[in-house]
Amino acid sequence: MNLDLKGKRAVVCGSTQGIGKASAVELAMLGASITLVARDEERLKKVMEELPAEAYQQHDYLVADFNYPDVLKRKIESFAALNTVHILVNNTGGPPAGQAITAKPEDFVSAFSNHVLCNQILVQAVVPGMQQAGFGRIINIISTSVKIPIKGLGVSNTVRGAVASWSKTLSVELASFGITVNNVLPGATMTGRLSAIIQSKADKSGISVKAATAEMIAEIPAGRIAEPHEVAVAVAFLASPAAGYINGINLPVDGGRTGSL
Repeated sequence: MNLDLKGKRAVVCGSTQGIGKASAVELAMLGASITLVARDEERLKKVMEELPAEAYQQHDYLVADFNYPDVLKRKIESFAALNTVHILVNNTGGPPAGQAITAKPEDFVSAFSNHVLCNQILVQAVVPGMQQAGFGRIINIISTSVKIPIKGLGVSNTVRGAVASWSKTLSVELASFGITVNNVLPGATMTGRLSAIIQSKADKSGISVKAATAEMIAEIPAGRIAEPHEVAVAVAFLASPAAGYINGINLPVDGGRTGSL
């Protein structure tokens, strides 16, 4: 099985923590040169130091805040003009918890901008290089909510579904260039966002965080919450040459929790 990513460059968004950071590490372990993308430069520098690195790898980073799409566009276009990006991992923090019915219109606008518009900006910048190289992997970290909406995540459910449909459309448009577009759907994964969701659930239900966590685990056939690296290995496989005929799919990594095929 060819998992070798030597000579490939991967741009990994939201890569200073959680699944994004774990994905950057896994891709580096397969030989890719990594470009980290996040808004906190000090944390980017710290993660840079933690990445596996051989002599042939050249890791770097871009400081970008997805709340400012125009700035992101300028930075990624300048970067892509000088570097061929073979792998793009779209990943950014989800919208705050809450019901769809009580969400403000601007909550949807902000989430759509952060997830759909910024993803589009990144893809448009890197795809020409992928086309020239005859190799491209676009991997979107979304959520199992694209299969079954998650209670209490109204804005997130809405926008994640939009990203999934956008991704499927791109997968058809780009396949002939040797570019695949796939979605990884993490279930409950031990990240800062999950901790916030559990805390919110505990507060609203008047129970302890421990009890709220236990309720979540009870819904997972595997009987535990995932670690970020367990999602990241799926990302790394989809980025590899071995996954060249896997295109346009939603891949749940959820311990069997999602109640659909």
